[in-house]
Amino acid sequence: MTAPLIQRLGLGDDARAIIINADDFGMCRAANTAIADLLDAGALDSTTLMTPCAWSPQALAFAAAHPTWDVGVHLVLTSEWRNYRWRPLTGVGTTLVDASGHFPMGVHEVELRAGDADVEAELRAQLRTALEAGVDVTHLDNHMGSVYGLTTGRDFLAPVLRLAAEHGLPFRLPRLIDGMGLPESEQARLDAAAATADALGVVIPDRLWSHPFELAGEGTPDEETYEAVRDGFIALLRAVPVGLTEIYLHPMIDDDELHATVDYAATKRGYEHRLLADPAVLAAIADERLVRVGWRRLRTLQRTEANR
Repeated sequence: MTAPLIQRLGLGDDARAIIINADDFGMCRAANTAIADLLDAGALDSTTLMTPCAWSPQALAFAAAHPTWDVGVHLVLTSEWRNYRWRPLTGVGTTLVDASGHFPMGVHEVELRAGDADVEAELRAQLRTALEAGVDVTHLDNHMGSVYGLTTGRDFLAPVLRLAAEHGLPFRLPRLIDGMGLPESEQARLDAAAATADALGVVIPDRLWSHPFELAGEGTPDEETYEAVRDGFIALLRAVPVGLTEIYLHPMIDDDELHATVDYAATKRGYEHRLLADPAVLAAIADERLVRVGWRRLRTLQRTEANR
């Protein structure tokens, strides 16, 4: 049986460790600016980069110029916004596109239509793009959960875990379902996926947490305030249990570009940018004695264990 991850990382048996990760690096300039600033300030532990997006060249250049940043690849099979879309790196003549020639807007269509070989070729191309740009890739995760099989039960974890094992990269696959708002029946599927990851030597976190993607009451007079979002995030931090929990956010600059790019949640993404420098949030992390960990540390563990 695999020993608990916090033990393998050399942390105490009762350690409550967190990785604060920013998804969607490379999606747009508003994301790149916010995430680069937060990484520079040490407010983030890691980020993951979307190589098919129009602003990925800037993010790739930032990441290559800062090899100490923990930068993973945010594997993409969906393109969710109405007015800003992106296409597969492997071209549009595959099962990975919708009628417009872009990735589908939703996960359900991916699970129904995407061919296994096309998925594997695309994911490999996305990782290769980051590596060839000079990024010291620390880990892999997935945009919108499109490889997990959450809508039909058809997942694409096998090619992702093969890719992670081949390159010595940990992967965002939670071992435990608690805190994710999914049916308890999904734990059995997670158990099987975690067993596959363990057999391949791919390191995975214990938990994967976030907070609501949109503001409560967005666009109404009762729209959730920044203070309410901050307090909810602090409550989430205080609830972190023993083990390693990744907490993912989408910090971006709340500007005209972002509002023209996304259909909703622009204000929430701006709030998440503010959260990570908020003294109250930092105080909660310190008060709770949460141990900050980067994905590079998990990559080192994976590669060390593979060489034993």
